[in-house]
Amino acid sequence: MSKSPSIINADMSRSVTPELLKGLEGFLAFIDNGTDIEAVFDIAAALANHKVSAAAITYLKSHPEIAQLFEEQYIAPTPNLEALLKLPEDSLGFAYASHMRAANLDPEFYRQVELQDDTSYLALRMRQTHDIWHTVTGFGTDPVGEIGLQAFTLAQNRSPLAVMLIAAITLNTIKMNSDLNPLVSLIQQSYDLGDRAKPFLGQKWEEAWEKPLVDWRAELNVTPFRHV
Repeated sequence: MSKSPSIINADMSRSVTPELLKGLEGFLAFIDNGTDIEAVFDIAAALANHKVSAAAITYLKSHPEIAQLFEEQYIAPTPNLEALLKLPEDSLGFAYASHMRAANLDPEFYRQVELQDDTSYLALRMRQTHDIWHTVTGFGTDPVGEIGLQAFTLAQNRSPLAVMLIAAITLNTIKMNSDLNPLVSLIQQSYDLGDRAKPFLGQKWEEAWEKPLVDWRAELNVTPFRHV
C-alpha cells in the first residue's frame, strides 16, 4: 500500500523565497513586541503574491467605487500638513493634520512601493491613507487603536495582512499571560464597525479635505471608536 503524500510534499511548486522567510521572521518579531513597523512591511511583502491576496482584491473590486479606483490607480499627492492646519477646525483635513502632529507622524512613514499592478496599488493606497482611516474611525495610534483599526480593515477589505497582525497580537497576549477577553472584545467591536461602514477604500479623501469630519462619518455610516 502506498503512503499518502505528506503535507510538506503536497505542493513542491511553492518555493521558499527570501520574501517568505523574511515575512515569517516579521511575524515572529511581531509576536514578540507587537510594534515593529518594519515587521509589518515584511509580512505584507510575503503575502503580496499569494492567492489569498488576489482573492481579497477580487472581493474589493466587487464594489464599483473601489473597482474604479483600481482602474484609475488613483494616488493623491503627499498631504501638506501646514496647509491642512489652516482649514476649518471641523474639517477632515484639520483633524488629520492635527492627528499627525500630535503623534509626531510623517505622512510618508511607510516603506516605498513601486506601482506595478493591483497588488502594489492596494499596498500603496492603504499606506497612503492609513492615518486618514485612523482619523475618521477614531482609532488612536496606541496598541489598542492599531489592533482595532486592523479588525476594522479586515471587515472592510478581507485583508490577509490584518489577519496576520491580529493573529500575532493574539499570540503576544498569550505569551504575556494577559487576559484575552479585552482583546477579543476589541476585535469584535472593531470588526462590527468596519462591517457596518461603507467602503473606505473607495473614497478620494484628499479631494475633500475641507468637508466636515462629521459629514464624512455620517455619509460612511461610521461611529467613531471610543476606548473605555
